[in-house]
Amino acid sequence: MGHPTIYPTGVTIYNREAAYSGYTVYPAPQGTLLIDMNGREVRLWKGLHGEPARVLPGGFVMGSTGRRGGEAFPFDNYDLVQVDWDGNTRRSFERNEYIADGGEAPRWMARQHHDYEAEGFSAGYYAPGAAPKLEGGGALILVNRDVYDPAVSGKVLLDNSIIEVDGDGRIIWRWNAADHFEEFGFGEDAKNVIYRLPSGRLSHGGKGFWFAINAISTLGANRRYDGGDGRFHPDNIIFSGRNVNILAIISKKTGEVVWRLGPDYNDVPFGQIIGPNHAHLIPAGLPGAGNVLVFDNGGWAGYGAPNGVSRYGAANKRRDYSRVLEFDPLTLELVWQYTPAEAGHVEPLDSYKFYSPFFSSAQRLANGNTLVTEACNGRLFEVTAEHKTVWEYITPYTTTKNGLVRNSIYRAYRVPYDWIPQLPSPDETEVEPLNVSRFRVPGAPAGPGGKVTVIAGIDPNPRGLVEDPFRAEIVSTGELSNFCVINSGERKVRPASKKEE
Repeated sequence: MGHPTIYPTGVTIYNREAAYSGYTVYPAPQGTLLIDMNGREVRLWKGLHGEPARVLPGGFVMGSTGRRGGEAFPFDNYDLVQVDWDGNTRRSFERNEYIADGGEAPRWMARQHHDYEAEGFSAGYYAPGAAPKLEGGGALILVNRDVYDPAVSGKVLLDNSIIEVDGDGRIIWRWNAADHFEEFGFGEDAKNVIYRLPSGRLSHGGKGFWFAINAISTLGANRRYDGGDGRFHPDNIIFSGRNVNILAIISKKTGEVVWRLGPDYNDVPFGQIIGPNHAHLIPAGLPGAGNVLVFDNGGWAGYGAPNGVSRYGAANKRRDYSRVLEFDPLTLELVWQYTPAEAGHVEPLDSYKFYSPFFSSAQRLANGNTLVTEACNGRLFEVTAEHKTVWEYITPYTTTKNGLVRNSIYRAYRVPYDWIPQLPSPDETEVEPLNVSRFRVPGAPAGPGGKVTVIAGIDPNPRGLVEDPFRAEIVSTGELSNFCVINSGERKVRPASKKEE
């Protein structure tokens, strides 16, 4: 948030020594895009929609071939497919629901949205020993369903289901969120609002998008289960619900909610989580394994008594900045966090500078760094455990909706170079951060200067003046530049002319 009108795109920071180098995949408007550490686009699977896009070992990718049309169904994807390096479909699933929309040919549709997990790929990202099943494997898939359940709401709901399909595409297990309404800890005020006004407004064809699950993953092998806590069975599933402010683990065997955090966080050390995304257990073999990692979006979410930010009690919690939290799921001890303070912003004046109220994610990398997707700003960045930014990328691609332009990225993942055997390891070029105090565009004055008026009695020493407000480690040459464009790993500098000096 708080973008200037003109800003660099592509890779703006790359510290080769401190970053975990590999390929990064994200869903761009033109398809699933794979970039290297310098932002070079090394592969595009054109038209493959990723919610999210994932890379598997061997250069395979997963996503969807299309999305259900119209404003009524913004989250219904046709299918879930796995394609190879050359774009050949190796497996697909669509037979969840037979859809007959007006003006469209009836068809089977997965109604997949927001997340899925390939068999053998707990948390859905690289960890030592991760072995996604490439041929004949099944998957967990997050899907939509329409339901009227008067025990939950007086409105038709757009409910969330988690299904498991086998290698032949048969549905062999299903879990529905609304069926477990009484297990989520809603107070009477919240239940009243969900009954009257699920999701704050009726949308998606007149339905209430009440729960908004946005991440699902199996727990995989973990030290909690090894320590005797059956709630953390490797097959159990953790998820985050955006609109309800809930993180939960369900038993794969019974479907019951066996661990839950939220919707209210009155006694939690790190306070209220709002609109969470991408909650998961950090996989075995990575620093922090067994802890919960979640992107706490902030923004607006939750149900309860009406208040100053919510006239009717829907989306009654609000915070205008984001956080990344890592915590112990047993003690709720905060292990690590990234907030506006860790980003170097003055709180609360500049807290909005780390803020993505929708989408977003955090991936723990093998060297202990964390890859963060700040979705609404189209920004990916990697930070060390000490909160130093060692890689940053801003997407150059924008989309329009209702006449408004945005450059958001839903979610991104980093994979090792050897997961893509079709490509040689790329040449890596260090990208030093720009000194923004000296950044200039064509036609702008070359830099500081001009006539100075001295006033008698005034302290001549400026207080708190910082040469580089973002504290980048710059090796200064003493020479000003007035033009710098960063995109796809390429930097061009036009030094100031003698006349401009």
